[in-house]
Amino acid sequence: MTALSDGETHQGGNGQVSRPPSDPSSMASDAVRAMLEARSVALVGASVRASSFGSRMLAEVGKSSARPRIYPVNPRYAEIGGQRCYPSLTDLPEAPELTLLGVPDAALEGQLALAASIGGRAAVIFGSAYDDRESGTLRERLASIARDAGMALCGAGCMGFANISHGLRALGYTEPDPLPAGPVALVTHSGSVFSALLRARRGVGFTLAVSSGQELVTAAPSYLEYALTDPGTRVLGLVLEAIRDGAALRRVLRTAAELDIPVVLLTAGSSAGGRAMVAAHSGALAGDDGGWEALARACGVHRVRDLAEFTDTLELFSLGRRARAAAWHPGGAATRRAGIATVHDSGLERAYVVDVAEALGVPFAEIGPAARDRLAGLLDPGLVPDNPLDVWGTGAATRELFGGCLLALADDPAVEAVALAVDLVHEFDGDDSYPLAMLDLAARTAKPVAVLSNLSSAIDPDLASRLRGQGIPVLEGTRSGLLALRHLLDHARLRGMGADLVVSQAHQLGTHAAPIDQDRQASGAALLASGAATGAALLNLLAGYGIAVARAEPACDLAAVLGAADQIGYPVVLKTGEPAIAHKSDVGGVLLGIGDEAELTAAYADLVTRLGPRVLVCQTARPGVELALGIVRDPELGPLIVIGAGGVLVELLADRAVAMPPVGPEQAADLLAGLRVARLLAGVRGNPPADLAAVIRAVCGLSELAIELGDRLEALDINPLICGPGGAIAVDALAIARRGPCCEPDLGG
Repeated sequence: MTALSDGETHQGGNGQVSRPPSDPSSMASDAVRAMLEARSVALVGASVRASSFGSRMLAEVGKSSARPRIYPVNPRYAEIGGQRCYPSLTDLPEAPELTLLGVPDAALEGQLALAASIGGRAAVIFGSAYDDRESGTLRERLASIARDAGMALCGAGCMGFANISHGLRALGYTEPDPLPAGPVALVTHSGSVFSALLRARRGVGFTLAVSSGQELVTAAPSYLEYALTDPGTRVLGLVLEAIRDGAALRRVLRTAAELDIPVVLLTAGSSAGGRAMVAAHSGALAGDDGGWEALARACGVHRVRDLAEFTDTLELFSLGRRARAAAWHPGGAATRRAGIATVHDSGLERAYVVDVAEALGVPFAEIGPAARDRLAGLLDPGLVPDNPLDVWGTGAATRELFGGCLLALADDPAVEAVALAVDLVHEFDGDDSYPLAMLDLAARTAKPVAVLSNLSSAIDPDLASRLRGQGIPVLEGTRSGLLALRHLLDHARLRGMGADLVVSQAHQLGTHAAPIDQDRQASGAALLASGAATGAALLNLLAGYGIAVARAEPACDLAAVLGAADQIGYPVVLKTGEPAIAHKSDVGGVLLGIGDEAELTAAYADLVTRLGPRVLVCQTARPGVELALGIVRDPELGPLIVIGAGGVLVELLADRAVAMPPVGPEQAADLLAGLRVARLLAGVRGNPPADLAAVIRAVCGLSELAIELGDRLEALDINPLICGPGGAIAVDALAIARRGPCCEPDLGG
């Protein structure tokens, strides 16, 4: 006997039919469509008990406008609400396309096996599916059942889904009816976020909303792939704590880029929590967030840091208009800075918004003489015609004043989006000049417009609803709203000037810009497999990818040490070459500026006594800015390129950028420009600038290495790469090879 909800019982079936699909990828897509557009739904654990889970589940599915055939399943009832109730899934008149399992964890395995045995196409598991049996976890067994049967599986530990475009509600909890319809496809690992967004009084509606939970079988990319086939989907909203099926996620984000569909992403946790290598700085430097950063950068994804920014950005993309990169008139206007324009009714709040915008990197447009003249003709005496603009004077003719100022700013070619930055409070005298001014503006400009409110708790819900109903977003916080506007401008920048950079970068994922050098690849793979990719051999490997390296000669006795120094030329650097020592500086294993034979003899004797006889005699590099370059392997995304401040402060400074290969010269320059250490590379306090072209060549060379050998590496460090006016030279490196049959060298290329 297998337990059902509310303490009910059910006689289990006698096994399951295993039907592995001939084409797993196409079968998965078909199964996901069968789930999300199910014409028949079985509800295991349906109940008549008021407020029980089984009762809510049945009520929610019953609200589906698509009117699927509904089959309650519970042996305790002959009917529920006048509808026949079946004792078992095996008693149904047809195999349901979707089975909702509203049963305790102890009953999940038996019920899912029954659904699979009768030909069910998909299931939703609401429960957490936890047990502590040693013979494989319950979650693993559930996943195995579904995969063997070619079933799509939502959950476990989820709230279900709502396909609002199609009219199907597969929910176990009471949600609004009707659900908010709109252009956003939402996939979230969090059930609480799922419910909050469905109930939020915002200008955000959905084509599809999925609480995917633990994603035992069907992961976020499968839902997104389906959503992108819906012409009503114009924005993707993702709230994820892990990357599952990284290859599929890259693929679907590339499709979104091709369709010019913005992707707004909020992450929590890590896609690679176990990635950080004890022995390699690059893993710690990339951190738990590195995979997300690299993926977002490669695919033009808009990453947000909290739910306030998430909802403001979704509303701006879905409800409002898209920005276009500023269209400049001929004759030198391009020298003016492009950006947003804001109109305020408070001098202090204007200053506050400027402070926040500067901290967040949100640009204000530099308006031209024509806009200034128009504003001067509208403003009260003493007010300065500028951007951002303080309009408040006598308060007379508010609608006309604010509307005219907003339009004057919108008409300036440097302005890409316009916001009325006011507290959208309830006015006790009934004055509605602010919303009327915004409606006037929206009717007279094609540019994006929005209200930017400073205090969400003071927003008049009726006014906000009125504006949103006319397609005018109401952003509910200074910081979150400004960041949303920055995302809007960033999207325009990526798409601007006729160069579709996002699509170009997204198409490169999993590919390479240059042909594979098969001889070089085979030689490098053999070196990594041999375990000898250390010291001079590793530096020589880097040199094969166009990375300048300091000359280094291995030695294990005094005669060899002195001979190497004579060949290289004094002054030299002496480093321990003991294989077990990963970080030489940490143990005093790097001795600099050795000027003659006597100093070298004493230095070698010291290292032999403390660390062992194996050493490297190295060329002394000229002083410069120290960078760290690295490769770290993400379990889902593969090799990532890491660039950061180098030397002994590599982890302490945490100044880094992470990208997915291939990394070309333009992207390498952008990555470097985003580092705090970029100011040092440019030259400060009389120091000459570093040879940036040489640094870029080193980054691109490392990218080529990652493409050819990344599958054979857990991590690789170049630290430091010393960057000066004469070039960029790698003086030390560390490689950690992957082990296993798949990582054996392919000597045939």
